[in-house]
Amino acid sequence: MPATNHSVSIKADRGPFLLPATTLLLTAILGGCSGGDFGRTRQDFVNDDMHRWIGAEATGSIGMRASQFQLTEAERSLRDLAYPLIEPPHSRPAWKTVFGDYQSIAAPWRQAPAFDRAAYGKLLIDEPHRSHSSRYAVLMDDVRSDLTRFDPFYANAARVIELDNKRNASLKFVSELSPRERDDAVARMQENALIVQWVEQCLQRRVASYRWALQRMVIQAPDNIAADADRLIAELEARANSATIAVQSGRGHAVSARG
Repeated sequence: MPATNHSVSIKADRGPFLLPATTLLLTAILGGCSGGDFGRTRQDFVNDDMHRWIGAEATGSIGMRASQFQLTEAERSLRDLAYPLIEPPHSRPAWKTVFGDYQSIAAPWRQAPAFDRAAYGKLLIDEPHRSHSSRYAVLMDDVRSDLTRFDPFYANAARVIELDNKRNASLKFVSELSPRERDDAVARMQENALIVQWVEQCLQRRVASYRWALQRMVIQAPDNIAADADRLIAELEARANSATIAVQSGRGHAVSARG
């Protein structure tokens, strides 16, 4: 009697009738990839409140508790718009960006080590590029991206802070306001104010990083396009310096952007 062949052949004409064990194995393997398919952020990680942690990190960094109130639409947008500005620029072409890189970031009030304005430029210069002009192009694209994000963030921030001022004024008129409700309201106002300050500090840091990178690129590989890059950086710096939103001081926790 011939030996029985226990190997399993999966033919194309079987369509969906794959072995359950094989399907489960593939699911387990793919499910274990924190970055999801092709490095993209997993869909079970992406949700409406995926940036809620920014407020909790901001208040927690100065020893305050986070508010338990649900986020309003404007507050959610504030956090969504803040993340690309507080995330350090990657100094790499867009086609190299890995969508699974998303991670929480420490607030500037407790970041360690201290801010290094040379980090961005070193990555930009050390990473292989087709030409020196492509490095200038990456730098200018990063600055333009920040300029594009600037107005949407500050327009939303102004709206949030305006509503917080009204919230603060109405606290004394709320009947039977519990201590917990008052604490949550105050904590949320502090969260929002600190997020604005966080972005403001990061913008100053980005300007310092871009300027350091441009100066090194000019001495290593001078190019006439450097003048255009300098104008873009100057525009970002001017807009960052002129952005004023009446927020509370966040208890005086400030970080210098001059590394």
